[in-house]
Amino acid sequence: MRALANGARAAGTSCYCIGDAKTPSDWRLPGFRFFSLEEQRHGGLALGRALPVGHYARKNLGYLIAIAEGAECIVETDDDNHPLPRFWRDAPRWVSGRQVSRDGWVNAYAFFTASEVWPRGLPLEAIAAAGIAGARTTMVDSTDCPVQQGLANGDTDVDAVYRMTRGHLVEFEDRAPLMLAPGAWCPFNSQNTRWWRPAFEMLYLPSYCSFRMTDIWRSFVVQACLWANGWRLVFLPASVHQERNPHNLLRDFEAEIPGYLNNQRIVEALSGLDLGSGENAIRDNLRWCYGALVGMDVLGAAELDLLELWFDDLDLCFAGGGL
Repeated sequence: MRALANGARAAGTSCYCIGDAKTPSDWRLPGFRFFSLEEQRHGGLALGRALPVGHYARKNLGYLIAIAEGAECIVETDDDNHPLPRFWRDAPRWVSGRQVSRDGWVNAYAFFTASEVWPRGLPLEAIAAAGIAGARTTMVDSTDCPVQQGLANGDTDVDAVYRMTRGHLVEFEDRAPLMLAPGAWCPFNSQNTRWWRPAFEMLYLPSYCSFRMTDIWRSFVVQACLWANGWRLVFLPASVHQERNPHNLLRDFEAEIPGYLNNQRIVEALSGLDLGSGENAIRDNLRWCYGALVGMDVLGAAELDLLELWFDDLDLCFAGGGL
């Protein structure tokens, strides 16, 4: 985190750290603005009081604070990622690169390495068929990509099955950006992701699911909403190196089981929704998408109440209010 803090100060960028129950209330690191659990609970955001404690989705408050302070682009990462020089360079929202067209699953990692590796959230039954073979790519110019997934070298973001059966570290090649055409699904994570202002409403992380699924299920919802607006998700070459914090891999596997069992069902359900176009339709699209996941019993019914609080807090933060 010190490298992030030092880089942020050099770049003149604000960094936010959202504490939780295990975080010391006096945690401090120059370069970061820290918000303790008590500050979150007693601040001006309804989600600060409503979000579950001990869950990754408390990160939602960091997004809201950045929005309240006028951010035009939000970059999210985790404390075990070390930024590479590319991380601090200005990244354009409009991207030129390759676009992959395929109905079904795409293993975006396979376009950046010859190693057998797949992103966390790719269904196990799709791994063999989701690689480069059979996928058509075309070069496209200046495409609007308000959500951008940067890759991570080293102990990259993979599932527990990969770690227990392969476990190899990965160094991705520096290749052209890869965009996904509508209908080409690939999970993306919250490890190294850039969001531009038109996509801020989609930042919401669900709470009533496993912490290993919250960003993955968000990624499926986001892809459906991006396509409804003619936007694209893009994968970019690695801009961080991950040295993963210690994990119990069997516990990770247990937390990923809902994804192994439901990710295919989820994208099928989202594919069947008739979503509206235009930025004014995003909130209703999110209601439809998360409502579909609740209807499938993969999210708890209380998720929709938190989603409405997210919208209320967004209105406050877009107006300059917040914690």
